[in-house]
Amino acid sequence: MFVIMMLSACGGGGEPSEVTTPAQSVVITNDVATTTLKDGSVVETAALVALGDLLYHDQNLSTPAGQSCASCHLQTAGFADPNQNNPTSIGADSINFGTRNSPTASYSAHIPEFQTVQRVPVAGGQPQATFIGGLFWDGRANDLEEQAMGPFLNPVEMANPDEATVIDKVRNSAYAGDFEALFGANILNDSARSYEYVADAIAAFERTELFSPFNSTFDQVLAGTAVLTQQERRGQNIFNGRAQCARCHLAQPDEVELFTDFQYHNIGVPSNPLLPALMNDSTFVDLGLGAVTGNAQDDGKFRTPTLRNIALTAPYMHNGVFTTLREVIEFYNTRDTTFNNLPEVPRNVNDALNIGELGLSEQDIDDLIAFMSLLSDQ
Repeated sequence: MFVIMMLSACGGGGEPSEVTTPAQSVVITNDVATTTLKDGSVVETAALVALGDLLYHDQNLSTPAGQSCASCHLQTAGFADPNQNNPTSIGADSINFGTRNSPTASYSAHIPEFQTVQRVPVAGGQPQATFIGGLFWDGRANDLEEQAMGPFLNPVEMANPDEATVIDKVRNSAYAGDFEALFGANILNDSARSYEYVADAIAAFERTELFSPFNSTFDQVLAGTAVLTQQERRGQNIFNGRAQCARCHLAQPDEVELFTDFQYHNIGVPSNPLLPALMNDSTFVDLGLGAVTGNAQDDGKFRTPTLRNIALTAPYMHNGVFTTLREVIEFYNTRDTTFNNLPEVPRNVNDALNIGELGLSEQDIDDLIAFMSLLSDQ
């Protein structure tokens, strides 16, 4: 695991034109001097991470310039979009919006590759083949490298027409020499290979402790250097008990505490009337995992997100329909009873979770929020 010290990610607000700069005074120590890339190349780890830092924060890599990875995944916002006023992130053109809420990039290095495993369903019974892992809400990217390739060519996010356009921008950057020193002279003349190396570098940066510090108050409690307040203790008990949060946002035994089962569920999240895609097209429906697998039984399912940094990463759900943690908990507490909005995808809704029948009081909700707020990185 890499250790990054003396970090400060600059930038603020949610406007793509806002300048975000790489982490300053980065000091990297690690016990792995070199990294073997997917194509078999062996490169210096520290140099790879440093290059990934530059690429992650470079706003010139969008069309038009002004949008970087950090624009929608900023450290001070829990590696999510700092602009919490919109359900989804605005694109490079400062006009169009994406169709989904930007998920946090924190702890994404711990998400397993997209795969099928045998898991006991939430409702119990015999183990069944279950999809887990993968990046993006729908798991369409197997790993961080594959994920890093997506936004550059997304017609809204960074809006580059092709890989060659991205590499032309890298060729004209201040770090082009660093790129060639790491991957070889004239490598930027090979757009396809260079594009893969761009993804390799960003993925390496996202695998550092900057993104996965495990230094929240909750981690301090686990380490014995902090204690829970009475309210936080009540919230933890409710989280693991009556609220049933831990059925999906579980802490894996003998593993790092990530508060996710990495599985895909349709919990009946309602449509968001403020979603730009829905405002532009009243028939818009996000099928989630179903659009990836082509199986109608997967329609409306999205991967369970980590709860780390949850207090920092509003809005919530794949379509940003809830703006506060209280709204999220109220949905779980009253779905199918008092919530008057229908699920975006009514078929395949998982009814085994007792959502809507939790019976939580206002005090219970306050206690839950207090506990989940402990999961923010320091």
